[in-house]
Amino acid sequence: MKKFLKITFIVLLAFSCGSNGGLKKSKGELVGAKAKKYYPEKPFGMVLVPGGSFIMGKSDDDLPAIKDAPTKTVTVRSFYMDETEITNSEYRQFVNWVRDSVIRTKLAIRAEDLITNGVSLEDNDGILKYSFIDSDTTDLSVYDKWKLENEFYETDEDYYASRKLNWREDLIFDRDDYPDKDYLEVFESFYLPKEKVFNEVEKSWDVKKFIYKHKFSNISGSEGYIYMKNKYKMEQIRDVFNEEQGWKEITQPGGVTTFKNVDNDSTFVMDDDWFASTTEGTLSRENFAREVPVLVYPDTTVWELDFKHSENQPMHYNYFSHDAYSDYPVVGVTFHQAEAFCNWRTFTKNSYQKSKKKKSRVPNFRLPTEAEWEYAARGGLQSAMYPWGGPYTKNDRGCFMANFKPMRGDYAVDQALYTVEADAYDPNGYNLYNMSGNVAEWVDSSYEPEAYEFTITMNPNINNPKNNKKVIRGGSWKDVKYFLQVSSRDYEYADQARSYIGFRTVHDYLGADMTANAMTNSAIRKQNNRRSSIK
Repeated sequence: MKKFLKITFIVLLAFSCGSNGGLKKSKGELVGAKAKKYYPEKPFGMVLVPGGSFIMGKSDDDLPAIKDAPTKTVTVRSFYMDETEITNSEYRQFVNWVRDSVIRTKLAIRAEDLITNGVSLEDNDGILKYSFIDSDTTDLSVYDKWKLENEFYETDEDYYASRKLNWREDLIFDRDDYPDKDYLEVFESFYLPKEKVFNEVEKSWDVKKFIYKHKFSNISGSEGYIYMKNKYKMEQIRDVFNEEQGWKEITQPGGVTTFKNVDNDSTFVMDDDWFASTTEGTLSRENFAREVPVLVYPDTTVWELDFKHSENQPMHYNYFSHDAYSDYPVVGVTFHQAEAFCNWRTFTKNSYQKSKKKKSRVPNFRLPTEAEWEYAARGGLQSAMYPWGGPYTKNDRGCFMANFKPMRGDYAVDQALYTVEADAYDPNGYNLYNMSGNVAEWVDSSYEPEAYEFTITMNPNINNPKNNKKVIRGGSWKDVKYFLQVSSRDYEYADQARSYIGFRTVHDYLGADMTANAMTNSAIRKQNNRRSSIK
């Protein structure tokens, strides 16, 4: 009987494969799984930096004797990089999206309360227009209905965050046009009371309510899930699951590591559940993925706090919000805010990709590693001191090549007192602007003075989450020329905003790596610098 059942199962399996395995299309050949055709598209405002090797570290004598950047040859992969530092205008787009999201959420919650109390969606054209999409279940998919009815959330905040907002209705900002009292009460709660407004403006946002939550996954690195799990596994094999204590490895080819005790026939399978249970949850996956709330509005007070006994109030009030500074680099952002911006940019792009059905998901936008930043800053010049080469900070016409402090107390001799437009001055060999000067830039690396001594030479990076010192590169408008050198390293604390620190993002290039040598081929260069779909 058992033999008959076994044969029956095999026959059913064979017929199942024959009828549903796509044999008609593949004709029994290995043709690969069906996939979308992927064409790399240069993100708007970015350039392709072709991968390659370079000599990383000090190109000249280390006069201050810091000794944190000895030379070594390293190789980095290809990536896209923003042509300029992220501007006020670009960062405002992020802030406005977060602002609109939190306002829409509050409006939807108030509308939900009204519906719960018996108000029909058809009875009111005011705040109910901003109800959650799933408030009307008529057109919901089977999955969305199931999720709404069955998923459990620990807090109301998590529950509301999981629901889809109605972005089809524009928000109404003009007080004379508020549709009803409920809308008014919700919307006005996002403004500061008049007695708390410092300058003479009619309305001032309570920016502490503009919070963006994103998921941080600590996967790689010395404190990451992969490393910690492998470390614990090796320790257990060495100390516990050894032959002296009667254990024998019986792992099947391609299977999960498994041990059997020859004395009592007990077995242990080293899967995720085993790691979580034997470490009392320390190596549980959820401990390495957490939601991070970030206040997104820049700290505009840095213009006053960074320079005591100095009149910088106009910059405090106007630099981020006024249209005059739209194309200037954003400052007053912490390392965490820069990371949140990258997360939002990825989410926004992939939301668009998803809406187009046939478009593939794009990789993450992120901060560059220290090696990527220096490689890009050099612009293809080996052992150069500055992005334009050097060793001087002036060109042959006597004009300064960057925005910095050339002389003691003389900030304006380079024709700029504070920051300048993000695309000011000539770009380097990779068409990147202001890689030196204007604002220093956050990179995705923690500051370890001896890092160059022990990092590997392929895509090197160290970013220890426990080290709050994060590397900044490039120097700024208030720095002397030493910090403009492409090899100079500096740091700031991750939660500290400054009037001279901004950032730019990178985006991984997927597919065959386009090295600098390959990019000399004009056909390949044209293919991989395809214009963004934005005109």
